Amino acid sequence: MSPALPDAPWPAPTAPSGGTDATVVVPGSKSLTNRYLVLAALADGPGTVRGALRSRDGELMVAALRALGTSLEQGGTDDVWHVVPAERLTGDVDVFTGLAGTVMRFLPPLAALADGPVRLDGDEGARVRPMAPVVDALRALGVRVDDDGRGTLPFVLHGRGPDGVDGGVVEVDASGSSQFVSGLLLSGARYREGLEVRHVGATLPSLPHIDMTVAVLREAGVSVTQPEPTVWRVAPGPVAARDVQVEPDLSNAGAFLAAAVAGGGTVRVPGWPARTTQPGALMPGILEQMGAATRLEDGVLTVTGDGTVRGIDLDLTEAGELAPQVAALMALADGPSRLRGIAHLRGHETDRLAALTAEINRLGGDATETDDGLVITPRQLHGGVWRTYHDHRMAHAGAIVGLRTPGVEIEDVATTSKTLPRFTAMWTEMLGSSGGAARRQDAV
Repeated sequence: MSPALPDAPWPAPTAPSGGTDATVVVPGSKSLTNRYLVLAALADGPGTVRGALRSRDGELMVAALRALGTSLEQGGTDDVWHVVPAERLTGDVDVFTGLAGTVMRFLPPLAALADGPVRLDGDEGARVRPMAPVVDALRALGVRVDDDGRGTLPFVLHGRGPDGVDGGVVEVDASGSSQFVSGLLLSGARYREGLEVRHVGATLPSLPHIDMTVAVLREAGVSVTQPEPTVWRVAPGPVAARDVQVEPDLSNAGAFLAAAVAGGGTVRVPGWPARTTQPGALMPGILEQMGAATRLEDGVLTVTGDGTVRGIDLDLTEAGELAPQVAALMALADGPSRLRGIAHLRGHETDRLAALTAEINRLGGDATETDDGLVITPRQLHGGVWRTYHDHRMAHAGAIVGLRTPGVEIEDVATTSKTLPRFTAMWTEMLGSSGGAARRQDAV
């Protein structure tokens, strides 16, 4: 049998000449979906998660929780999960994390409550993503972790049972990812003494994601206090079983909203929350700085642009996940731009700073890495293959660049299934495109 050939690159469609006029319905938040699923597995009774994102990251979380003994059954639609917690989390199991940061960082603190060893591994790219902060924190709590001193996957975590983790105070350097703090907080109420997490690093990126974690814990009846800006204290106690609704994924929505700015026209996203902890909520304000008009009315966010993109100087410390989308717009801007506060993106699905620099420059642009971000000077771009490095956000960036750059072809666009399986179908529908790109997405 001949080896399977890789999928052909996806030809990114250019913006329609008259501008975009579309309403895009965005599925649920990956970040909220996986937090709600973990809390449902730790709850004091059966619960339901509605509006859950069905994506690779979500499926990996479901599979991991099932491996640990949690029952998850699909509801009447594919975005509903009915969850029944295990009486005791199962040990002597294998957990595969893929490339999902929320799985590889949220599962180890939960697995510490399992009856026996839990073997964790992931994609090849996951084996270079930092895990030492959560591993070191669990060791400080008395949990044995065998990782040969690498501080990365794969490793074996020896669960201590439902009453075997004392908890207490633990220090963690979350400079590389706020997920290290969130993962510990999510399981902390089930430790005998609760948990106090003290961040000791020089910087703390994506703080809104920690705020999100604190919010969902409090919604579940868990007492969480913050005696200092980088200290969180979770009291021991039950996690309430609930029926919850997941908000739309605002970071995924950002790519579609950016299309109105890059190609001109109007894009509307319904279901936009008036108040939220999602970092993606910062995107409308960023787009306003870059020349767009935005309006939130009756839960519908509307973004309108004229095809002109302003260059800006932007600190994205709190929302680094938006950097690929914003960098793509900066490559199309009318003047130089700078992104700051995103050094931690070097440890994401890929080194996003290096990847963005390489791909913008490959198409004739001028991007340069700094210590904590990028400097992008606009140049006339040309077509070519835009590589994604198995990173869904890089695919989003390539699609944005393609709106104004004929001939852009995105390699491995199927990587968008990590958080948005129908990305290319939604993109072409937004632009009113047809033909090969739209048909091929049926298999993505």
